[in-house]
Amino acid sequence: MKKIILFACILSTALFQAQTKQIFESPKLKEEITTHKTIAVLPFKSTISYKRLPKNFNPETNAQEEKKSALSLQSGLYTYLLRKSSDYSVTVQDPERTNVLLKQSGNFDKVDDLTPDALAKILGVDAVIKCTYAYQKTGSEGGAIVKSLLIGFGTGKVATSDLTMNIYNAKDGDLLWRFYKQMDEDVMSNPQAMMEHMMRKVGRNFPYEKS
Repeated sequence: MKKIILFACILSTALFQAQTKQIFESPKLKEEITTHKTIAVLPFKSTISYKRLPKNFNPETNAQEEKKSALSLQSGLYTYLLRKSSDYSVTVQDPERTNVLLKQSGNFDKVDDLTPDALAKILGVDAVIKCTYAYQKTGSEGGAIVKSLLIGFGTGKVATSDLTMNIYNAKDGDLLWRFYKQMDEDVMSNPQAMMEHMMRKVGRNFPYEKS
């Protein structure tokens, strides 16, 4: 039994390390971010899909879950950045203000129709963080919970997700930094825990971290 558990842990670690991570930095990144004082996190573009559609699948309900996820992830990223604010050289705008300003301008549901510099102007910030999150459910939660109880926490995979974080300059709308990460989602995952996990992977690569 001990050998089985050890093998499962090694396999889980290997799969975790094999997950894809990509980072892009603009040649003018370091020069531009020195002028940034305030940044805003936009509502995420979130999609939820299934490897096999459940029998009770409802497109309208799924769309509502996507909108809920978009705001939860936006809040999760803001919470993380706020908690680590002493480590960063910029202030992050409260997402409640961000969303109110987008609604007042009539663009809350039209973020993808505007250029990053136009969005930054509406929000009054020096840069915007724009993220996409694609979640695909691949397994049953019931089976994953049983697996976690038998083998250990972190082994109950129920989904895969692709997360992309882009930072755009307000001055010209140019892409300054891009982070892409493919992850496995555990049955115990939630937006805050996922964001914590993702930001730890960003680590020192996050451009606003003080040296």
